[in-house]
Amino acid sequence: MDSVITAAARALASGDPLGALGRVSLRDDPPALALRGIAMARLGDFERARNLLKTAARTFGSNEPLAAARCVVAEAEIALVSRDLNRNDKKLEAARRTLEAMNDAANGAHARHIEAHRLLLSGHIDQAESLLGAIKIEKLPGLLRAAHELAIAGIATRRLDIKTARAALDHAARIADSMNVPMMIAEVEKAQHILNTPAARLIESGKEHPVLPDDVASIIMSKNILIDACRYVLRQDGNAMLLTSRPVLFSLLRKLAEAWPDDVSREVLLQTAFNARHMDDSHRARLRVEIGRLRAKISKIAAIRATKTGFALHPCDKNRKIVVLAPPVEDRHAPLLALLADGEAWSSSALSMALGCSQRTIQRALDDLAAKDKILFYGKGRAKRWMTPPFPGFTTTLLLPGPLPGT
Repeated sequence: MDSVITAAARALASGDPLGALGRVSLRDDPPALALRGIAMARLGDFERARNLLKTAARTFGSNEPLAAARCVVAEAEIALVSRDLNRNDKKLEAARRTLEAMNDAANGAHARHIEAHRLLLSGHIDQAESLLGAIKIEKLPGLLRAAHELAIAGIATRRLDIKTARAALDHAARIADSMNVPMMIAEVEKAQHILNTPAARLIESGKEHPVLPDDVASIIMSKNILIDACRYVLRQDGNAMLLTSRPVLFSLLRKLAEAWPDDVSREVLLQTAFNARHMDDSHRARLRVEIGRLRAKISKIAAIRATKTGFALHPCDKNRKIVVLAPPVEDRHAPLLALLADGEAWSSSALSMALGCSQRTIQRALDDLAAKDKILFYGKGRAKRWMTPPFPGFTTTLLLPGPLPGT
């Protein structure tokens, strides 16, 4: 066993990447290259780290498949932290299968975590949950157990199961504190901070107030008629009417719901639906058509009645209230800012994939936000990355694989 490699791996495990580099910086054998790559990733030089890990994996080759697979997993995690969502997942999946076949349960589970995080970022919650469900938690070392709890919390949060998310984060916090790993502690605190931050605004009878994630699920399951402006959905009794493909109808419905029980003038509705500066008869005719379509669409839930000045909503069940659940921040780039709020550096291609928009549309939005000093960027060309100003005191987490060959 190589004592220098062992010492470098232990330095990395204890959170000392500089100490690890000091031991292997002059060596070019595969284990040293791999450890140098992990250390460089911990220090934030992702491009250099990926090159070192690729070289190490290539050098290990088919003679040492376990070591090569570990390098592939480490490289995949760097790609995840770099928000490179365009990379081919087949190499990661093949590496995971190799690790699991060779009884490296810890690194196999770590590869599953990386795949699950990528799926979560692109909105594939069920697939991510299925991947995590195959992991035997009791066989994981402490750091990976904490990472697993973080992943469970991420899925639960997206399903609005905040009780489960908080329990998972509390468990992760206890593990991180017992191991005294600063990066993991910071990651858990960041996730807990998100759950204690208003997730939406509730608008009722013209008044609004912020609501925490814990309250969102109860609002959705309440007996009220809910216009969910976060997802473009009309909800009642657990049933949902999706209106994402009918933005004009939804904007009219939302404006009427925000004013309920009062009416909304035709001028305001025209401005809301068509953004018309100067209204003429053609606009008014179109408004009547759209109101007719909306009336037919929601006839089993509420009626739309004409008033002297405009229109008003009337629930079919007079005992129900009409409320609106709106995003915490109203901005035409709000979904983009929500993704960038995780503090990581995103490429425009990754943002395009996560939001389902063209890359050119995303690029225009990024340029607009950068001009307003709402986001930052570094690099040029394909290496260009975008992020929001980082929170003070938080560190980018990089949960890299365990000891590499020779340790």
